[in-house]
Order: sequence, then C-alpha cells, then structure tokens
Amino acid sequence: MNATATSPVARSHPDEIVIGLVSISDRASAGTYQDEGIPALRDWLGKALTSPWQVVERLIPDEQALISKTLIELVDVVGCDLVLTTGGTGPSRRDVTPEATLAVGTKEMPGFGEQMRQVSLKFVPTAILSRQVAVIRETPSRAALIVNLPGQPKAIRETLEGLRDADGKPVVQGVFAAIPYCIDLIGGPYMETDEGVVKAFRPKSAVRVKPAAV
Repeated sequence: MNATATSPVARSHPDEIVIGLVSISDRASAGTYQDEGIPALRDWLGKALTSPWQVVERLIPDEQALISKTLIELVDVVGCDLVLTTGGTGPSRRDVTPEATLAVGTKEMPGFGEQMRQVSLKFVPTAILSRQVAVIRETPSRAALIVNLPGQPKAIRETLEGLRDADGKPVVQGVFAAIPYCIDLIGGPYMETDEGVVKAFRPKSAVRVKPAAV
C-alpha cells in the first residue's frame, strides 16, 4: 500500500487496482479526533477484494476547492482507478463533498447515490438527507470512478455490501457489486471479490474464465 503517493504509483500486477481513499472532515483533519473513515474503508476492502489492490489515502477538511483538487490529483496524477470518499455529504453548510465531486466529473452516475439511500432508509428516515453522488472522471488517456460514501463505519459497510436476511439472501444490494464491472467498462483493472462479503456482478460475456488447474 502506498498511502502518501503524489506521483503515478507503480503496479505490481497488470490487474492491480489503485484505489484512492479520501476522508473529508474539518475536525479529523485538524487532529481533534481520530479519523474512522479511512480505516473502515481499508479494512472492508481487505475483506472484500481477492485480486491485487493498493490504496492511496488523503485526510482533508471540508473545503470544496481542496476536495476537487484532491480528486483531480488522485485520478490524473497518482493514477487511481477508483476513488472512495467518506464524509461531507449531509445538508449542513460545511458539507460540500457532492458539489466538489460533481465539479470534477465528466459523467454523473446517479444510480450509486440512489441505491445508497435505499440501503440507509432501511435503518433511519433521515437517510433522505444524504446527498452522495458518483461520477466518472475522464482524461485523454484514462478514466476513474469516484463514489461518495457515508461518514460512519457501519453505514460505509452497509452501503458497500448491502443487507441480507437471516438466510444470507440479499434484501438490498450494496453498491460495490456494480463497481468491478463499471471499472471494466472504463478500461480499468479486472477486480475480483470474496462472494462471502460481496459478489461482483458481471454479464456472463464479461466474466473472465479462469485457467484450468494443471
């Protein structure tokens, strides 16, 4: 893992995905309290991903221009294929993550925000106050998916992997199930997941056939 890269990262494998993790909080970035967003994301990815991955991390305050600048840096300079943000998506005056994200995107992906709110509404009616968005950022040479996530570790996990009943059957799908195929479509690495955590969905024609064991 390369937590502080500010230049293009070196990949150990052609299918190694580079993921930017951005926690947006005035107080955590000032050291008033310990950031919980990045550790929660890193821990969840460690359980969910079975293909190679590395992360680049940023902890920044709720400043719209700085958020946009950080997202651009992670995609255009560092070379992230996927950027996950946490925090700053509510209705308060300092919550500007969605605006900063939309400002750097070339395509909006509204289904991500819609589905995250559907998951959260299973728990609290105030989920309708969340404003998470997702976008594709395209450059002449590459593209990346940027997704806003909630700020709390429990909500991060629920929105990524969804909800299951007592028998393990999905009640509400999490958004991460669609991310590997989205990364495929924009030319990124082939991601594989632990189906016990979240099953990546791809059309049959897009599933990579594994070589037969010798």
